[in-house]
Amino acid sequence: MHCPFCKAEDTQVLDSRVSDNGDSIRRRRRCLACQKRFTTYETVELRMPQVVKQDGSRTEFDLDKLRTGFMRALHKRPVPTPLVDDAVATIAQQVLGLGEREIPSRRIGEMVMKELYKLDKVAYIRFASVYKSFQDVDDFRDAIKEVQKPSRRK
Repeated sequence: MHCPFCKAEDTQVLDSRVSDNGDSIRRRRRCLACQKRFTTYETVELRMPQVVKQDGSRTEFDLDKLRTGFMRALHKRPVPTPLVDDAVATIAQQVLGLGEREIPSRRIGEMVMKELYKLDKVAYIRFASVYKSFQDVDDFRDAIKEVQKPSRRK
């Protein structure tokens, strides 16, 4: 840790405490060169993996884009916003929990379909029609039969 006053590299930790909310550590330090004191905060930095698209290109994982996908599928459907927020958070936790540096967009799509299936069957069909590139009415019919089966998904 560099001293913010004289830029010296040698500092001494005088005191360490966990923050009130428990997500960071507060450290009181003293510069060994100029003897001035300062405070630093240590927090966990979690990095979401890169999303590998169908064409091989890579992009940052984007929660807003994920939420937009949910909202499009759920347009004019009676699903409360807190449930959508929970579904988005669930997917973000799953992606983070994988511990991978990259994740295929297909895998995220499957996660979205699983959450939509739990939230609203119509939204699930809407999303599936785009995600699976339905070509004709038979594709819709098959998807509807799929959601009508009891206990197909968990």
